Amino acid sequence: MTEAGSAPGQGPLEELEFLTHRQEQIRVVVRLGEERRAPARPHLLMRQLSISDGWPVVQYRLPRPAQSDPRAYALLEREVAAAVAVERRYAGEKFADLFTRIVGFDLDCSEPFVLYRDSPGALLSECLPRLGGEEQQKIVGQLAVAVRLLGEAGLVHRALGPETVRWSGGHVRLCEPYAAQRAGEPRAPFGTAPWASPEQRAGRGDADTRDDLWSLARIAYYLFSGHPGPPGLADRADGPPADLGDYRRLTALAQSGLFAPTAAARPSPAELLRLLRLRDPLAGSVDTADPLDPGRERYDAELARKRAVLEAAERDREERERETAGEPPPPRRRFPLFSREEDRAPFVPPPPVGPPARTCPYCLLPVHYDASRLVTIDAKGTRIPLDLSGEQRPAHIREALRTAYHLCPHAEGDEAHELPVPYLVNGEPLSIAFVGSSAVGKTHLMAAMLGEVELGGLEPYGLKALPLNPDAHRAYLRERVQSLQQGRQLGRTGQQTFARFADGLLVSAPGRTPRPVVFFDLAGEDLAKDGAVTSFLMGVDAFVFVVDPLRALRMPALDPVRERYKLPLRDLGDEAFATVLNRLERKHGFVPAPAAVAVNKSDLMRFEPAVDRWLGRALPGRYDEAQAEAESRDTYAFLHHHASAAWLRPFDDHARCTLHFVAATGGQARGDRFPHGARPRRVLAPLLSVFAACGLLRGRV
Repeated sequence: MTEAGSAPGQGPLEELEFLTHRQEQIRVVVRLGEERRAPARPHLLMRQLSISDGWPVVQYRLPRPAQSDPRAYALLEREVAAAVAVERRYAGEKFADLFTRIVGFDLDCSEPFVLYRDSPGALLSECLPRLGGEEQQKIVGQLAVAVRLLGEAGLVHRALGPETVRWSGGHVRLCEPYAAQRAGEPRAPFGTAPWASPEQRAGRGDADTRDDLWSLARIAYYLFSGHPGPPGLADRADGPPADLGDYRRLTALAQSGLFAPTAAARPSPAELLRLLRLRDPLAGSVDTADPLDPGRERYDAELARKRAVLEAAERDREERERETAGEPPPPRRRFPLFSREEDRAPFVPPPPVGPPARTCPYCLLPVHYDASRLVTIDAKGTRIPLDLSGEQRPAHIREALRTAYHLCPHAEGDEAHELPVPYLVNGEPLSIAFVGSSAVGKTHLMAAMLGEVELGGLEPYGLKALPLNPDAHRAYLRERVQSLQQGRQLGRTGQQTFARFADGLLVSAPGRTPRPVVFFDLAGEDLAKDGAVTSFLMGVDAFVFVVDPLRALRMPALDPVRERYKLPLRDLGDEAFATVLNRLERKHGFVPAPAAVAVNKSDLMRFEPAVDRWLGRALPGRYDEAQAEAESRDTYAFLHHHASAAWLRPFDDHARCTLHFVAATGGQARGDRFPHGARPRRVLAPLLSVFAACGLLRGRV
């Protein structure tokens, strides 16, 4: 926490660059103060700086040795996100000084840091003996206001106590939000008794604004009683203090349920303000118009338009079938744009027959399993015929087929290609193509996505993933996934004369036939032109369109990054999007294959409220279609506000399309490395949406 009264920096001068809470770039000369370990944040170093005009600020810096723990960076980033959210929301309000105010930050430099205004006043623990009754009441009231404001911002401070709250004689000031969480997130264990609530200390349930009210209640008890717990009595801090009834001024708080052990039993911050007869600073306030609201309204209108067209087409189809069969009309149903459970037909397993023909993802012709076309491929890429006719051991046959390939009968010579045997002998294959121009991050996104799958990221959703071919998968992990996880920037995908999928999985749910899933990652140069190499796109089952914010978003904060990478804005959209969409067939005016739009590199805009709302939270442990639609609505609105309409064409053209904020790397590369490692964010969200639309989630096959 910042320390009041400390002398301005007396050390050497140094030039410092940072971003403000509005992500405006600032460069100043500062004088450095003495450095020491930050209280309550052992991974950070703190020092006071004097900016060129003599303004004292406090810097918290993550030194290189501490960066070996990836949690340290994540905690600093979370702190900055909370401080920026508070500053953006309340900077112009008279009650803004209830919080330690952020000055700026740089999370991409070699030693990330955050700057705060210096905090005047003394800690409550220091000034307790000097406080009169009126001051004590004022402190409690202002803490209630601060918690109310944090709750409105969707934040839980989680670090309120006598050693973190200051009193200047006129108002309180909360310390930096270094322990803050978003309301509704699973509670991370934090704090000690008696100041942290029982649920927060144990890490049970979800973070709640009323967690801070427990802290407020214990601070009030501390102020009015003069001690943190009942003297001479055990205080487990799992309910009201044993001597709470001895203090008349605490009667109203005690009766309100403020000391209840669970957040659900405590009053809300607004109710507490009414109890204390204090004005709610948010009561009667006029909400500022959200600039994204027109985009949200347009999303709703476009979704309704799609649904109307597709429902009409479905009614026409049913009408034709009734006329043919002479049956009564069935009840009307809504077209399942988001694959809702109630719209799904029950799965009826097919009769046991031999493997049906599967469409080759390359030449788009049917391939029947034929044991005479089995091969293995050695380290040099040579195809070696595999004859299992003399093998009688079922286990050995299964193991051989697991790693074998099947030659496609429709191509020979230079165009010869093969398929992993599991592709032909399991359920209906699913092919997914990543679409975007060169350097938008397709390769990094796919590697991050498959890295999350390898770490068990699909298991919370009831899905298991095995390699489609163990050798090929192992090579992909080594060359792409492991390189990315080690913080190395991946090379660009080379142009090809023949499109091959980058990796494949065998995805299954309990009681269902596994389905092969293959991922195509082509060079942007190949995707942006019509040619033989992209002819396979006509048979692709689903698409992930990768948006590069540096090319798409008209945001001044991105201009310095655009300049660094020499990337111009493209109001005409992505060339690869247009080329691919122009090739795809329509049905009822829409491309029937489901799609997801992934706004990659969203860490560049991570402090924008709409982005932070999604990028800053983990994916839910169960696929939530309503949440996927809500994220799509916000992402669409964000693109609608900051980009040209051309970037929304995948949504306009596809019958089913979700939109997501993702970050494959979580930061910018310096040279060929990511200085703080790769930190993927929500990279599975587009894949899960595609899986849901294609029947791999929620009981569909």
